[in-house]
Formats: sequence, C-alpha cells, structure tokens
Amino acid sequence: MEQRLANSFTMTVNDKQFIETALVSDIRVDGRRPFDYRNLTIRFGSEDGSSEVQLGQTQVIAFVTGQLVPPYRDRPNEGTFAIFTEFSPMADPSFEPGRPGDSAIELGRIVDRGLRESRAVDTESLCVVAGKLVWSIRIDLHIIDNGGNLVDAANIAALAALSTFRRPECTFGGEDGQELIVHPPDVMEPLPLIIHHFPVAVTFGFIGEENIVVIDPTYHEEAVMGGALTATLNTNGDVCAIQKAGGDGVLQSVIMQCLRIASVKAGDITSKIKNAVESYNTQRSLKKIKRHNPSSAASKEESRQVNPETKSTQQSCDINSSASTLSIGSPEEQSETLKDEVKLKHKKRKKSTSNANSS
Repeated sequence: MEQRLANSFTMTVNDKQFIETALVSDIRVDGRRPFDYRNLTIRFGSEDGSSEVQLGQTQVIAFVTGQLVPPYRDRPNEGTFAIFTEFSPMADPSFEPGRPGDSAIELGRIVDRGLRESRAVDTESLCVVAGKLVWSIRIDLHIIDNGGNLVDAANIAALAALSTFRRPECTFGGEDGQELIVHPPDVMEPLPLIIHHFPVAVTFGFIGEENIVVIDPTYHEEAVMGGALTATLNTNGDVCAIQKAGGDGVLQSVIMQCLRIASVKAGDITSKIKNAVESYNTQRSLKKIKRHNPSSAASKEESRQVNPETKSTQQSCDINSSASTLSIGSPEEQSETLKDEVKLKHKKRKKSTSNANSS
C-alpha cells in the first residue's frame, strides 16, 4: 500500500499476527466489531465557523473564514471555497512542521473532492456582484492528534464548521447607491451558508492475506493494513466520491458491500452532525435574548413605591417619639422647678444690694 495517509509506525511481527488473528474471530484490538465505529464527539467554539471533532483518539479542529474576491472568468456567478490542512508535529512523530507534505495534500483533496463534486455547498448564493465580487470560503483543518482514520474525522469537522459559519450581510448604499457596504454582525444578522446535503466520508481498511474488511481503522490497524478505500455518500445513498489509494486489489462484490455499509454509517453521522448544529444554534439564539422576569421587576417596583398613609403614620410616630424625648416630667413638676429658679434669683439680688449698702 502507498503509505501516504497511513502512519509510519512499524509494527512487530507478533503485534501484526495478533491483530490479524483477532480479526479472524471478528474481534479488534480495541474491542470493537469489524463494522463498528468509534465514539464520535462534536464540539463548537465560541465563534461561528469553528468545530472540534474527536473520533476515538483522533482529534481534528476546523475553522471556516470568508473574504470578498473577484470570481473566476469561466464562473462569474459562483463563489469559491478551498481546503487547507495542517499536520501538527505533536499529532504524530512523522509529521514535520513547515510546508504541507504529501499526506496533508492528499487529505485535503479527498475532503475537497467529496464537497466539490457533489455540489453540497450552493456556490451561486455566494455571488455578490456578478463578474466582480464573490465570497471565497476557506476551510482550515488542523490535525491535533492522529489516532487513525484522519479522512473521516477531517470530513466531519469540515461539515460541522460549514454548518455553523455565517458570512456578513452586504448591501449597496452611498450617494449613487453603488457603494458596497459590508455590515458587521452587530448591525445586521449574518447569513448562513446554503448546504444541500452532507457528503460523509467512510473509510474501510483491508487487513491480512484474506483482505478482512474493517471500518474506521485505528492507528495500529493502519500500520498493518494492505489497502484502504474511502467512500463519500449522503443520506440519500448517492455516491459522491470514492478513493482507493493503491495497495491490494479489491473485488467488486467487496466494494458493493462497503458502499451498503457506508450508506448506513453516513446516515448515522449526518444525524449526529445535525443534532450538534441544532443545539449550537439554540444556544447561540439564547445568548442574544435578554432575559426579563416580570414578577421580580414588579416586586422591586412595589418595594420602591411607599404608601402615603404609611408615610404619614411613620412621620407621626417620629414626631411623637421626639416629643416624648424632649418633655421630661409632668406640667406641675415643670412649674415648681420654675418657681424655685425665680426664688434663687431674688435671693442673689438681695445679697448683692445689702453688700453695696454696707460698703
């Protein structure tokens, strides 16, 4: 087999025999059956057009961006899209930083072929001004961890990111009405892409002299398999693309069996992608809604508003309390104390006058 998409890990003879012997009994190293898929997890980032897919030990991140560019001359009314892949050195020891290698180029071509040949994305809706400006969609695939079957994980990540991507709304304005205005998201709601169907890639591996067929091969199974076949189908059963990268020959009956199995798996994966996108859109819409509880607001207003009768009673209580604190004793006691003070003043005056006469 041409080990372009497979890893460069070299298996020992005992490990290879163990994997092949286990497959004869319909058991794989990780405990799955030959036609069982690994656990699939789809997550989305904080921004539109970003997704993270984990298929077993394989992890891929996808980002979708767009910009206005002139269209191609042969297709003036259609937008464009391109796929770029980046293999991180921490994903696999055989991946080297720098320019993309053959594995990265072939992975991007397989995913691009499934989307482009099936016309899953409506490129005519990306046209802004015919023959002048169209939207160019760019899909960046970053391989974070290589646990086997990079094609399926990258394809699912690209579909999930495209489903949540939204391009800015464009209108014409200005004095002459010919000025193109690209509105930011806070001014006008961005528009999602029109996706007609989901072309899902399903990869099969052929192991041993008997070409035992397994679906979703792992990292160790890729090191011992003699060939691989990737079929891209949608939920309607339409075959969008088939990739057979050299290796051992496969009978026509085996290929038809793989296509029937891939059709079922494509339906299951499509439903998972749609459910994940629907939950993301629900959370996105809830973030824009400002929650308002009328019962709590009414209770706050009632607490702020005070009844005038209660105000008057409070004021009267305050006055009475202040009056009670200022007045000390009964009125009769107050009059007696005043008389005593007057007598003391008269006595002082008499003493002062007697002293003056004597002198």
